[in-house]
Amino acid sequence: MGSRISARIGAISESATLAVDAKAKALKAAGRPVIGFGAGEPDFPTPDYIVEAAVEAARDPKNHRYTPAGGLPELKQAIADKTRRDSGYEVEASQVLVTNGGKHAVYNAFATLLDPGDEVLLPAPYWTTYPETIRLAGGVPVEVLADESQNYCVTVEQLEAARTGKTKALLFCSPSNPTGAVDSPEAIGRWALEHDLWVITDEIYEHLTYGDAKATSIPVAVPELADKTVVLNGVAKTYAMTGWRVGWMIGPKDVIKAATNLQSHQTSNVCNVAQRAALAAVSGDLSAVDEMKRAFDRRRRTMVRMLNDIPGVECPEPTGAFYAYPSVKGVLGKEIHGRTPTTSSELADLILDEVEVAVVPGEAFGAPGYLRLSYALGDDDLAEGLGRIAKLLG
Repeated sequence: MGSRISARIGAISESATLAVDAKAKALKAAGRPVIGFGAGEPDFPTPDYIVEAAVEAARDPKNHRYTPAGGLPELKQAIADKTRRDSGYEVEASQVLVTNGGKHAVYNAFATLLDPGDEVLLPAPYWTTYPETIRLAGGVPVEVLADESQNYCVTVEQLEAARTGKTKALLFCSPSNPTGAVDSPEAIGRWALEHDLWVITDEIYEHLTYGDAKATSIPVAVPELADKTVVLNGVAKTYAMTGWRVGWMIGPKDVIKAATNLQSHQTSNVCNVAQRAALAAVSGDLSAVDEMKRAFDRRRRTMVRMLNDIPGVECPEPTGAFYAYPSVKGVLGKEIHGRTPTTSSELADLILDEVEVAVVPGEAFGAPGYLRLSYALGDDDLAEGLGRIAKLLG
């Protein structure tokens, strides 16, 4: 008798970031003084004007009914307008599909573009969901590792070495989750154009850059690539709306039409109340994100300094998103409180057990030997948590 679970679904790995966050929250609920660096979400509330738009929407009977599967027409137009305003990329509303969060956009993109056996070049360290969604769509993720010596940014030479006759697409994420690196896309875009590859570019952290760093959209850097580019984005990180579940994909009209058809059978429309909240968000200015950025920047600098003060830890300065991604290779193999961790996964377990601080090991991101720490938490908790780690490892 066969397995009760299909091989396709049984092969999916649990989201490591959500698992770490759930474990930290469970311990905290049990009264343990756990500090969690695992979750990739702002610790700020959604801005009031967005919440008020949702309250009004909930009272309006027109939002109690089905709406077009691809998104409210006015929200699709607002996303097109916002894309032109924020990145300089000119698109039409018919090139937009509103999805149930950014993850849904990722899945829809790969499901729409990939046939069984198609290879996708996946720069590592990568967000945990990318390889799983590629496999679910029948594709094959081909990891291309960039370490701290190159600031976690892959080179064209590395991508070319990994390209085969089966390569169909490249996943590009800048600013990056998990490393916080901000990459310049022009050379990579030119290379993709030369080899007739699709590019799926995740721009969910577009507004979270620091210092002189600037996020540039690939189809803006290489306009000729627009017909083979899918842009993924959403309101989650920019407007502290992770729980509202509104994302989108932007692409050529034939791709968006096909993805909309897929979504019409998957989920139908995204929750109308959440869409109305997203409409208020993308139509408004960026003052809310500017306020959050100031706090993130302050925490970023504190985290990098405190991590680099720990013997055996090397942390490049992230210039985007809200993550630090230190190498802990210099710590591995050393005895700590009677235990000798040999992998970053074992070290993360030890840190949680010994000092009740939750971090995500590099194994989750295709790069063992590292830890990911989010600095989207309060200043006091950040300093306390890093202080505990420093005391344990120092």
